[in-house]
Amino acid sequence: MRVKLKEERILAIDFGEKRIGIAITDPMNIFAYPLITLQNDNNFLTKLKNIINEYNVVKVLIGNPIRESGGESRILGLIIEMKEKIENKFGLPVELIDERYSSEIARQRILETVVSKKKRRDKSLLDKNSAAVILEDYLKSIEKQI
Repeated sequence: MRVKLKEERILAIDFGEKRIGIAITDPMNIFAYPLITLQNDNNFLTKLKNIINEYNVVKVLIGNPIRESGGESRILGLIIEMKEKIENKFGLPVELIDERYSSEIARQRILETVVSKKKRRDKSLLDKNSAAVILEDYLKSIEKQI
């Protein structure tokens, strides 16, 4: 008899006032993949619920854009509000992760890997790739603890 392993994944969010980038791990939580960019609107939590169910998400990470000085960002209040909504609505642990350089790293990766200048200008590409950078950093940090 074969035993099917429960494939539990981690999801990362690059929060923005207009768009929210989403990245997801592979089933073994080794790699991070840019998944989708969603509009930050009234339908966001419904769409997020579908992703959480489809991918069997057990933990959510939200990027916390700490300023260079170490101070709080302008949108921290909105990020904390989103964190609480996700915790309350889905019963999942949500962790804020320092994302200071995620957009710059994602922008550089896009420049190196996306040939079409038109595709590079797609802002949703940056959002989901920034979420993947946040997730990769988290995976590296927990790998060091093992």
